[in-house]
Amino acid sequence: MAKQYRGDALASIHETMEALHAADAIGKQTMREFDDACLTPVAPLSPEAIRALREREHLSQPVFARYINVSKNLVSDWERGVKRPGGPALRLLTIIEKKGIQAIA
Repeated sequence: MAKQYRGDALASIHETMEALHAADAIGKQTMREFDDACLTPVAPLSPEAIRALREREHLSQPVFARYINVSKNLVSDWERGVKRPGGPALRLLTIIEKKGIQAIA
């Protein structure tokens, strides 16, 4: 999955920093800190926010689940607050929240 930057300017600056790192002009630790500053943060989503996101995209739970490659029962659990999305699923939900379902379709 492509990196999601906070903006176009930071994406350009990050590309320059990667080139400097490849040329050994900056260290690995500096690059990690820069990554942390540039990449879009992923915040936890409430069950209500997940349901609202799915409804905003006009998708049923089974169809929404297929888009993000999880079971329909897991989507139901998220929306009821039984479980919380994490890792790649949370990243996908964040992308859908910002750019719509077409960003991953």
